[in-house]
Amino acid sequence: MANGLDDVVAADTVLSDVDGVGGHLTIRGHSLMELAGRRRYAQVVRLLFDGFFDDPPSDAELEKAIGKARVEVFDRVQPMLAQLAPLDIYSGMRAGMAVLPDGDSLADALRLIAAPAVLTPALLQLGRGETPVVPDEKADHAGDMLRMLSGAASPALAKALDSYLVTVCDHGLNASTFATRVVASTQAGLTSAILAGLGALKGPLHGGAPGPVIEMLDAIEASGDATAWLRKEIAHGERIMGFGHRIYRVRDPRADALKAVVRQLGSRSETGSRLAFAETVEQAALEVLRIAKPQRSIQTNVEFYTALLLEAVGFPKEAFSNVFAAGRVAGWIAHAREQQATGRLIRPQSRYVGPVPDLVA
Repeated sequence: MANGLDDVVAADTVLSDVDGVGGHLTIRGHSLMELAGRRRYAQVVRLLFDGFFDDPPSDAELEKAIGKARVEVFDRVQPMLAQLAPLDIYSGMRAGMAVLPDGDSLADALRLIAAPAVLTPALLQLGRGETPVVPDEKADHAGDMLRMLSGAASPALAKALDSYLVTVCDHGLNASTFATRVVASTQAGLTSAILAGLGALKGPLHGGAPGPVIEMLDAIEASGDATAWLRKEIAHGERIMGFGHRIYRVRDPRADALKAVVRQLGSRSETGSRLAFAETVEQAALEVLRIAKPQRSIQTNVEFYTALLLEAVGFPKEAFSNVFAAGRVAGWIAHAREQQATGRLIRPQSRYVGPVPDLVA
């Protein structure tokens, strides 16, 4: 039996392929580098949804439909925002999404796309003692998310966030996507399936990891010696956040895509200096890991540059998993629809290794 289901094929999919040996990510027949920074998030949502919903709108129409969905979600959750505010921001987002209709239509899907983008800024605003900002249905998705967060969004920051949402939109049969497909296989609605994905994403070994990258960078900066700090962490058996991946045996291609986006923001002095410091830490970490674990190839993963990008566009580290969900929800929905179309309940076997009762003759 494969421990952790390694190398077990649990689904046939047209959505994405993760080449862990070559370091390539394919999404609906396109390499990640063809999409990140070149196609808007709404265009990639349409690409992922192709064939899973009747009469899909054009790219421009879909952007407008997502904008309308943001307004609809805000109107639906606004009465309960004060009750959600005391929760941690991820739990508050998840609870807000749980009240959405549990259907399978395109309208249901677009509300789920809109919900993290609406709930995350709203809960952050409430946490600061401010009034949540109403969505602008005519704005682009990433730009409106930043406008709701801070009242304004420069084109450069909006483009950076949009590129991030595209970069993390889908990634094979990871833990949250598998959880989504399991629930979808029962023919439950999209909201139920996406809530399963949200539950899996919260764990620190999955979507919860980018936040600690910021904590690591701050601790290394305070210490003044990256190599010594990293060696000490490894000696104590601690994980170096932002490095290593379950599938990739080479550098995570998403790390390069996001690093390119952060470089484009480098004209802002604080972002440029932060990036330069992070690159120094990255090289030190790769060398320390190479020496400490020579039997393994531990490379930079998506979390490292996710942390830098989301910090640069203005999100606090406690909201990083929320923004990850805002991008990944498109992939979850597409996988749920693909799984529902097969009509097959996911029901693996387990191997009993417990005590055997005495059988009575």
